[in-house]
Amino acid sequence: MSTFGPDTLPLGVFRRGDEQPRVGAALGEQVIDLTSLGLSDTFAQPTLNAFLALGRPAWTAIRAELLELVRSDAVEPHLIPQSAVTMLLPFEVADYVDFYASEQHATNLGRLFRPDAEPLLPNWKHLPVGYHGRAGTVVASGTDIVRPSGQRKAPDAAVPTYGPSQRLDIEVELGYVVGSPSTLGKPVPVEDFREHVYGVVLVNDWSARDIQGWEYVPLGPFLGKSFATSISPWVVSLDALEAATVPLPKQDPQVLPYLDSPDLVNYDITFEVRINGHLVSTPPYRDIYWSPAQMLAHMTVNGASVRTGDLYASGTVSGTERDQLGSLIELTKAGREPITVDGKDYTFLQDGDEVSITARAGDLDLGEVTGRITSAVS
Repeated sequence: MSTFGPDTLPLGVFRRGDEQPRVGAALGEQVIDLTSLGLSDTFAQPTLNAFLALGRPAWTAIRAELLELVRSDAVEPHLIPQSAVTMLLPFEVADYVDFYASEQHATNLGRLFRPDAEPLLPNWKHLPVGYHGRAGTVVASGTDIVRPSGQRKAPDAAVPTYGPSQRLDIEVELGYVVGSPSTLGKPVPVEDFREHVYGVVLVNDWSARDIQGWEYVPLGPFLGKSFATSISPWVVSLDALEAATVPLPKQDPQVLPYLDSPDLVNYDITFEVRINGHLVSTPPYRDIYWSPAQMLAHMTVNGASVRTGDLYASGTVSGTERDQLGSLIELTKAGREPITVDGKDYTFLQDGDEVSITARAGDLDLGEVTGRITSAVS
């Protein structure tokens, strides 16, 4: 259970018993039922999409009103224990794009997959590399993850085989939630990031490494990624995250003008990854190479539009130390060097494993995303 402070006030969608789903804000271990506060008719909806479509002036004004109500204790009659509600997918996902924005993660995988070549491919420091994912398989935190099946081919095998993935992995990511849409044919400049993005969620982009490794050449991720992506139930606004901004690390070589701005920022966020309750990693977000504004600008530079409810994610977040890596393929060197979990050697996810990813930005709680692995469907 997340215990958000009074300055965070993330938004999510909840259901109590047989009542209709509606929008609430988290406060401590309580949910503020926003439907009766008179702040916006959009809070009576079963998703956040109508609220997200209102745009930044409305987001800022409504948040300011809610903060005043919280500080005056006027929300007391509208509080419901989090333990008494079920949290749902917070918004209807329109499109999903996943990036590859961590230099350390990209370097680690390059060394694993191309040990005799440069770890970063020539384009990596010139543009935010990404791919379009599958919006329909983005699921709410707590949803069981069915082990995917598909084609795999061992390096020493002559032909592929079919069966359940044996190298099921996690990816620790930060996701950005688009509110205001853009116009088809008109790129979104880096300066307009905050006009389009409402806030963030935590993301676990589950990955079947054996399926991915056989299929990804030449067009990239497909079935090894599209079976499930979990997101946290609470969306934390960019306004709440403002105090956690840090300068973007220096980019070398100089990026092209459409990706450049003196005001580019990252967020000082630290994740914690637990498998079956045991802490295995603490990836830091502050040193990620590509900023969220650059990701959005690149995603639209060809004229592609964004829509209310679009989700784009950072890609795996990894730091420089062994205990800061955001995927098991990195933590275990592709399974060659097991880590210890609960006193046992461990490589990739087993049936029954439960993964929990939490994050904080200083004193700001960003919530939790969880998922439990169930057996493949025969």
